[in-house]
Amino acid sequence: MKTQRPVPAEEEHRVIQFRPRDPARSSAWRADALMQPVHKDALHKDTLCEPLDLSRYERPVEEPDDFRHRMLANIAAFAFTVALTAIGIWLAMSIADMRRTQDCILLGQRDCARIATPDSPL
Repeated sequence: MKTQRPVPAEEEHRVIQFRPRDPARSSAWRADALMQPVHKDALHKDTLCEPLDLSRYERPVEEPDDFRHRMLANIAAFAFTVALTAIGIWLAMSIADMRRTQDCILLGQRDCARIATPDSPL
């Protein structure tokens, strides 16, 4: 049996000629993109003078970095995360156990509850 392929139309496969940008225009555009207006009403290219970098978000170097405080905060955050994870696991296990017991009772079985004796482990 022959495989049937669709016949491509002339308009589907078109080669577009690459035209490089004008170097003078593209460099001016890049310079405008890297600058930010100083004032809200400064929409003209003449008033662009502040470079777009992250220096305006940096903290002043007046106070030294407190490594000990940062490490204690990280340890406290890690302990809190571990505690939340442990509580979540315990809660999921107890809900699953209660669900098993409830399903057993609803099915009418008699030996649903686990009774701990001193001789046998849970």
